[in-house]
Amino acid sequence: MQGDREGKLIRAAEALLERERDCLLAGDLGALAGLAAEKEALMARLGESGLPEAAAAAALREKAQRNQQLLDAALQGIRRVSARLGAYRQVRRSMETYDPQGRKETIAGTVVHRLERRA
Repeated sequence: MQGDREGKLIRAAEALLERERDCLLAGDLGALAGLAAEKEALMARLGESGLPEAAAAAALREKAQRNQQLLDAALQGIRRVSARLGAYRQVRRSMETYDPQGRKETIAGTVVHRLERRA
């Protein structure tokens, strides 16, 4: 009975890691938050049941590492986009350039303040 329970837990963990991978590939980062709590609970139950067989543990580890690489790549992309947007905001406020004599000059950007009216 113990082995059957471990087998179900391993299959559930594999399915969860596949769903996590699908979310990462689809860019559905919001769904990852819900999966994180489920993943933590499932891994805790798996740990409490004792060590699974080596082949199953290696397969889970491999899938988890693959997902971690995807998550790292997604986070790197988000950081790059954030930096790029920050640079665009900075250019809207001011831009530094050089005049014909080679002196640094700052050109003030135009900031448009928008007022939204709601009924």
